[in-house]
Amino acid sequence: MSGRPLTRALGLALGFGLDRLLGDPRRGHPVALFGRAAAALERRTYADTVPAGAVHVGLLVGGTAAGAALVGSLARRHPVAEVAWTAAVTWVVLGGRSLEREAAAVAAHLDRGDLEAAREQVSHLVGRDPWSLDGAGVTRATIESLAENTSDAVVAPLVWGALAGPVGMVAHRATNTLDAMIGYRNDRYERFGKVAARLDDVVNWAPARLGAALAAGTSPEAWGAIRRDAPAHPSPNGGKIEAAFAGALGIRLGGTNAYGGRIEHRGELGTGRAPAPADVGRAIRLARRVQLGTLVLAVAGVVLGGRVTRRPRSH
Repeated sequence: MSGRPLTRALGLALGFGLDRLLGDPRRGHPVALFGRAAAALERRTYADTVPAGAVHVGLLVGGTAAGAALVGSLARRHPVAEVAWTAAVTWVVLGGRSLEREAAAVAAHLDRGDLEAAREQVSHLVGRDPWSLDGAGVTRATIESLAENTSDAVVAPLVWGALAGPVGMVAHRATNTLDAMIGYRNDRYERFGKVAARLDDVVNWAPARLGAALAAGTSPEAWGAIRRDAPAHPSPNGGKIEAAFAGALGIRLGGTNAYGGRIEHRGELGTGRAPAPADVGRAIRLARRVQLGTLVLAVAGVVLGGRVTRRPRSH
């Protein structure tokens, strides 16, 4: 096997292991640094137009991808350096372990009957207003965030890592971060953030469906929820994996959410009972299976793809 597929596969696996062991870097997280740089650039690029938003996204996504490509070209001079670079990028862009910790902390507060602490904790996971939520609402928000972010923060980076290595992972994470920052339908970002939101939909389209399929597994209820309920969700990607989680766990997600005074009515996902705090732990275990399944497929795809490209041509 040539060096590049093997080093990429090893780097993805090692980076996944680092995320499972350590979670996000505690200080100086590159994604946080990117966010601050994006906010600073926005003060110069902002205008209430779609073209201005396109320039903003192009500079940030293109710039980070170019930087990753430059470092990668240097790392490819030695296989160990290439493995280390791929592993480091994979660790930085993945968020599976930290996502699980946040969800488990919400569940622990709910188990103790401390609704105020649970509301505060869930605000780290969701953009909706947590202070009006009851216990069931906090539980639902936690599981929905766990489902969607499993796709965005684990499945999608691994898919793009398999396809395009560290450059693909960095470009995806930059896109996803910009969507979280400016991809809102409000007075400021309706036009400026449109390109970020649409690009995020595009880069997460296939990963969301892969994650939904892994979550659904052999569950007829989950597949039924994906087909029947996901189209009513406002997100073309989030609805798929949230519906899969709802069906696989035998619970009901979706409904009405409040975002800073804006009310969003979503269709219901699944036909089961309302979620209970104990379902958060079940959702965490399901998320882990989805993450591991994605890693196996990503590594296998890289290895098998490398073999296909090396196959000699027949004469």
